[in-house]
Amino acid sequence: MPIVAQSTETTDWVSRYADEVIAESERRAPGKPVVVASGLSPSGPIHLGNLREVMTPHLVADEVRRRGYEVRHLISWDDYDRYRKVPAGVPGVDESWAEHIGKPLTSVPAPAGSAYPNWAEHFKAAMTGALGELGVEFDGISQTEQYTSGVYREQILHAMKHRGDIDAILGQYRTKKAPPKQKQQKPVDEAELEAAEGSGAANEDDGSGGAGGYYPYKPFCGECGKDLTTVTSYDDETTELSYTCTLDGHGETVRLTEFNRGKLVWKVDWPMRWAFEGVIFEPSGVDHSSPGSSFQVGGQIVGIFGGKQPIGPMYAFVGISGMAKMSSSKGGVPTPADALQIMEPQLLRWLYARRRPNQSFKIAFDQEIQRLYDEWDKLASKVADGSVLPADAAAYTRAVGTAAGELPRTPRPLPYRTLASVADVTAGAEDQTLRILSELDPENPVTTLDEVRPRLDRAEAWISKYVPAESRTLVRAEPDTQALAALDDEARESLRLLLDGLDSHWSLDGLTHLVYGVPKVQAGFSPDATPKELPPEIKTAQRSFFALLYDLLVGRDTGPRLPTLLLAVGADRVRKLLGA
Repeated sequence: MPIVAQSTETTDWVSRYADEVIAESERRAPGKPVVVASGLSPSGPIHLGNLREVMTPHLVADEVRRRGYEVRHLISWDDYDRYRKVPAGVPGVDESWAEHIGKPLTSVPAPAGSAYPNWAEHFKAAMTGALGELGVEFDGISQTEQYTSGVYREQILHAMKHRGDIDAILGQYRTKKAPPKQKQQKPVDEAELEAAEGSGAANEDDGSGGAGGYYPYKPFCGECGKDLTTVTSYDDETTELSYTCTLDGHGETVRLTEFNRGKLVWKVDWPMRWAFEGVIFEPSGVDHSSPGSSFQVGGQIVGIFGGKQPIGPMYAFVGISGMAKMSSSKGGVPTPADALQIMEPQLLRWLYARRRPNQSFKIAFDQEIQRLYDEWDKLASKVADGSVLPADAAAYTRAVGTAAGELPRTPRPLPYRTLASVADVTAGAEDQTLRILSELDPENPVTTLDEVRPRLDRAEAWISKYVPAESRTLVRAEPDTQALAALDDEARESLRLLLDGLDSHWSLDGLTHLVYGVPKVQAGFSPDATPKELPPEIKTAQRSFFALLYDLLVGRDTGPRLPTLLLAVGADRVRKLLGA
């Protein structure tokens, strides 16, 4: 018997949904595994917005598991969906792929050079790998396999038998102008159809047929393999279905008791699966949740299949720092695999866990990632010393592991911005990196780079992939003798004070104290004086001193944090560049 731990995390959205899911599961299917679901279409790179479709039920499912219940998290790979458009910016793909528009995704060739047999498998593989790194446990279901093996045969026959009831439900939401059936009675241009249909399953037609009436089933053409077909007749007794292809004119009559080359239209397919799998919880994006959309309509159609609509929130969009709302139809949209190159799985999990599903948020691929890591490390410190708030503690716990255990972590998590600065200056040279990191804290030196991995690898990847070349740090090869000669007495004195203190302050904390202390000493104060003891002018003097050092060391007025930069450059080279 499951042990239900009463949650004290009253402001934690995951716990609240877990309570609802457990109660609903016990009402609908007592004693059976709790079923939560996600749906992903491998129509192109599966981006970080799509990841919310997985992480929302994953986090809820994991909480339910922690309470002792058996849970199935289904991910339906919608790989039997039609190929709608050629996505921009995909390596190995050009406009010649447009000839496959209308085919199932599993019938479209993979991008050139791919190791996978078709389009869908190519994009599923990257997402599956990322989900493994994130600790997401799931049961994957290929809709191609389900349909082509006849698993849904009874559901298809049932839908066709009750097509009038389905049509009546859908009719409440159809617009009165330009109904799809009028479009399908004239010659169809693939590009026009594609433009009219939109870019996602939420925009698919609802199965309105030709002159023979409404049919919720769409065959793929036996000649061209595309779904540009119109069902012209169906016999409930014999299950004979006739169709014609609006592209090539091909037509045939088949028996649905034997025919497996077609699928239910999206607005019928989704609620059918809810009933078939007994789904208790499934979130939906805003594109599926607007009035008349597939989630709303599905809530009525699911009853025809003897099921109930899942509970679940509408989730908001996920953005990228500096980018507009994600759309997989636009090239260059980052994927979970991209994010995991520059951040550890724990941080990415935390970004999804700490925000309620209806709250939008951004994932940083720019300088903001350093601030996010600072925030994450601060949270870890609060968890360690017991000062953390309950909701924050819950989000942290969900980020660092699952019911199965903790995710692998960096043994010695040095600040990300420090590691990034070191990676910037050393260009990834391991010997130089180890030398600098070993000098950060001489009393507890880093002795091997394995101590700071994988966080170090993530910081190096961020520097090399996402920091523009003009923002990278290039240490001067030789002193700027002209600039040094032009220094006034005050500037020369500040450099002397810094150089005199290098050896005795050669650690991250020591150099921090030194560079902030030089302007204080020049103004007649103790280097240990606190901001409250100092006049405002000291801050101005510090900024001027920092700008001077940056200019003499890297030829710019900004750069990595000065203590890290000094360690990276090395004492001897610092002396040379500062004119000693």
